[in-house]
Amino acid sequence: MTEDADPTAAQVACFEAGIKFGSLYHQFAGTPVSPASADSLARAMEAAIENQPHCENVVVDVREDRLRDALADASADYTELTGRFMDVDVEIAYEGVAVHAQMRMADGYPLMEVVDVRS
Repeated sequence: MTEDADPTAAQVACFEAGIKFGSLYHQFAGTPVSPASADSLARAMEAAIENQPHCENVVVDVREDRLRDALADASADYTELTGRFMDVDVEIAYEGVAVHAQMRMADGYPLMEVVDVRS
C-alpha cells in the first residue's frame, strides 16, 4: 500500500493545461465559422480561455486555408468549428512551473499534448 502524495506543481500545471483545452474545445466545437469570421472567433476563444486561473497566454489559429478547402464544394458559406480547423498553443504558469501545451492535427485527429515543462 502506498501513501497518498500531493501532486507536484508540474503535475498541477499540466492538469491546468488539460482543463484549458477541454474548455476551449468543448465550448467552441460546433460554432458556425467561415473564413470571414475565423479571426474574430479565434480572438474570442483566446480571451475566454485566458480568463481561467494560471493561464498566461493562449494563441488560437483558426485555419482559414482549411476552412476554404472544406467549403469549396459546400452549398453553404460556413461550416462548424472542429479540431481540424484549429491550431492552439497554451502557456500555463503555476508555482514556478511553466507548461507549454498545444493542439495540432495528427493523423486526422486533433491531438492535445504537453510540449514542454520548465521550472
